[in-house]
Amino acid sequence: MQSVLVVDDEPQVRNLLVDLFGSYGHEVVGAGEGQAGIDLLKQRKFDLLLVDLSMPGMGGIDVLREMKALEIQIPSIVITGFGSIQSAVEAVRLGAYDYITKPFNIDELMITVNRVFDHMKLRKENTVLKKQIKGKYNFRKMIGNSRRMQVLHRLIEKISDSDSTVLISGESGTGKELVAKMIHFNSSRTGEPFVPLNCGAIPRDLIESELFGHEKGAFTGAVNSRVGRFELANGGTILLDEIGELPFSMQVKLLRVIQEREFERVGGTRTIKVDVRIIAATNRDLEKAVAEHKFREDLFYRLNVIPVKIPPLRERDDDVLLLVSHFIGEFCRRKKKPLVTISSEVADYLRSYHWPGNVREVENAVERMIILNESGEIGVEDLPQHIVASRGNGSKQHQVSAVEPTEDIPAHVPWTEAGVDLNGILEDMEKKLIIQALKTSGGVKNKAAVLLGLNRTTFLEKVKKMGGTLTSH
Repeated sequence: MQSVLVVDDEPQVRNLLVDLFGSYGHEVVGAGEGQAGIDLLKQRKFDLLLVDLSMPGMGGIDVLREMKALEIQIPSIVITGFGSIQSAVEAVRLGAYDYITKPFNIDELMITVNRVFDHMKLRKENTVLKKQIKGKYNFRKMIGNSRRMQVLHRLIEKISDSDSTVLISGESGTGKELVAKMIHFNSSRTGEPFVPLNCGAIPRDLIESELFGHEKGAFTGAVNSRVGRFELANGGTILLDEIGELPFSMQVKLLRVIQEREFERVGGTRTIKVDVRIIAATNRDLEKAVAEHKFREDLFYRLNVIPVKIPPLRERDDDVLLLVSHFIGEFCRRKKKPLVTISSEVADYLRSYHWPGNVREVENAVERMIILNESGEIGVEDLPQHIVASRGNGSKQHQVSAVEPTEDIPAHVPWTEAGVDLNGILEDMEKKLIIQALKTSGGVKNKAAVLLGLNRTTFLEKVKKMGGTLTSH
């Protein structure tokens, strides 16, 4: 619910707007003259002001000037007749968000109002976020002292205040969104929205609407107009994550936005101009995708003005223990547990593991170890089993499994000329692992699930599926 102040000297218009906003669940107050509106603004806080430009005494322009003098800052929409468009433009210069003309269409009015509310919501979220991240996204706060990370720190510092397009590349889990946020929050756009969009997570038939918005009736299900991510990011930064997943048909439309900084909503004809810094991110080789005609070459070069490559963790293994220490502190604070330490043997395991999931995998592994640990010092028994197993299998390589396909089949697998019952073997192995996990955890199912890398629901489903065969053990 939002609080709305309507200032209009015409009772019919004022009452219509009061009833309209009230029907949407908003708290609405009406005032019949400009000075009465100013008095209300001095007394309490409103989320939105609708003010008529042409009123006896203090008109809408005077109201806006008085608000500016009193440093009252709330989004304003001015109401004007067709003959006073110039005054409406002057009102926008004084800080009004937009204007509508009489006689106004209710649907068009609500589109404008909802756009204001969307913008307000995003600004509030960004204000809260900025307070939370003050210091968090300082370029020096990115964990890592290795030479490659120091180079990355310096690059982020150099490019933050530029408006040039950035292409961040790196494997999954390396922190591409974190780097994008660091660039934004260390730039002159820090007070404006940071709007991320995962291009790979949006259905192909909805991606255009998600990016550029749509008008009412633009397609089946479009019962209302909707602002797209580019409009929401106006003045700030948009992050197009997984840009390599963007459908080929959409790439030419994105190219136009980069070049012209303008677009139309789906189903609309009005050209919308935006001031947005574009950051793209990918875990794919876009140059290879260009060579295979899966990604537009012209779009690639427009995005790749400033390339930023994040090294995988296996190429900066000196940073592993720094990250582990950081996440131990984070999780112990979050879970209100005493700070734990790690044994020297565990440190060796962590340094030698190749971390295919990069920083995200470190974070998940540390959380698991904190949950399982009871002694105050993390030991080998608290490590994920695949990290322990990797030690004897050349952990700096990208193993798919501990046993290479060329090796002999283990003796305990009943291989015959007729083949094997693979499903039966897997079910038997799963049962044995679940039994062992329950023994290790002392029968605590939550811990047993964590030991197996399963969530609690999946673990309980497997136990239930095994039924009575489990209880006998």
